[in-house]
Amino acid sequence: MKKIIFSVLFFCLIGNSIAQQTPAEQQTTAYSIEGATAHLGNGEVIENSLLIFNEGKITFVGSAMAKIARLGLVINAKGKHVYPGFIAANTTLGLVEIDAVKATNDQDEIGIMNPHIRSLIAYNAESKVVESMRPNGVLMAQITPRGGTLSGTSSVVQLDAWNWEDAAIKTDDGIHMNWPSSFTSGKWWLGEDPALKPDVKYAENVGEIKTYFSNAKNYLASNKEKTHLPYQATEGLFNGSKRLFIHVSGQKEITDAITISKELGIHNLTIVNGEAADKVADLLVKNKVSVILDRPHRNPNNEDDAYDTTYTIAKTLLDKGVLVSLGMEGQMERMQTRNLPFYAGTFAAFGLDKELALQLITLNIATILGIDTFTGSLEVGKDATLFISEGDALEMRGNILIHAFIQGRKISLETHQTALWKRYANKYKTK
Repeated sequence: MKKIIFSVLFFCLIGNSIAQQTPAEQQTTAYSIEGATAHLGNGEVIENSLLIFNEGKITFVGSAMAKIARLGLVINAKGKHVYPGFIAANTTLGLVEIDAVKATNDQDEIGIMNPHIRSLIAYNAESKVVESMRPNGVLMAQITPRGGTLSGTSSVVQLDAWNWEDAAIKTDDGIHMNWPSSFTSGKWWLGEDPALKPDVKYAENVGEIKTYFSNAKNYLASNKEKTHLPYQATEGLFNGSKRLFIHVSGQKEITDAITISKELGIHNLTIVNGEAADKVADLLVKNKVSVILDRPHRNPNNEDDAYDTTYTIAKTLLDKGVLVSLGMEGQMERMQTRNLPFYAGTFAAFGLDKELALQLITLNIATILGIDTFTGSLEVGKDATLFISEGDALEMRGNILIHAFIQGRKISLETHQTALWKRYANKYKTK
């Protein structure tokens, strides 16, 4: 009996600990934001701007000097900055709450080939981790599965919702594949040599991928007497309605991944992580392959790379005509997602134009995800998903949000973390 009571109390506490605020209601009042420096997300900047939105859509973007009637509630944003909502790509937000509690970890499915697994239905809209992204301007995210060779499908969500159905703004946007490495290393903890060496099974691993997709094509071309869900899920890759996100690094691996995908009839491609993508930029441009880069705050893996390669790769690729954005895969990725704008700011600190750095997490990623027709920049007719910041949102000292909107809905910027900050902020002040 005591065990039963303890279990009930435990799950009550867990449930209470992850309770989210009530999502904002639909927009009923128009807003006019006047006087701010507007960073449109497409490379343009408007000083002393006027931005009007109503019923969830932007109706005017231009100069505050324009002779146009202000609508609804007027927000005086003189001296402040307005931005489109940032979009976090390739993240497991909402799929894991507490790493040490297995029941809250739903990022990785059992099996190797799982193109039919949908990460969206495992997304927890009430995650406290998700809630804590909004005060830094991260208002949308691509929720991505992990593990295996074919991990499953990702979906794009907005970060203020009752459930995954409300959150979704694009479902099943693409399938994620982990490409094998051509190198391997010994298990040092077993006394094996940890030095990198060519993987003798690389060709075999690549062959398994080719065989799987060839079998899927044959199934799709058949009369389909029996339903095969994994093969059925790949149909969008062959007709172009879905994108294949290939998680791969290394010059040879990237080249092989693109070449073999094209041979298989898969043309809608994005390279994810993409270390050494700058060395095959011409191939990327020729095949119209976009890149979602890894976070820049890390050391180069190759001894012949420049010390600042991870900081300059975005500019190098953009200069060569590659469509580039920024992803969040890696250690503690969910909590690090809040630093998305600062990673973009790091690329700017190493030579990339500040507005182009902004595009990495706004219009560029929106274009890759296929949502640029309605979000990703501040343009008439697009969703009013945006925020007002005290200063430069790509810098820690300037990224102080005072208002944020998702599809015109004024959302709360309070989280369990801001509540704790306010609680303890005055603790040691003298009376």
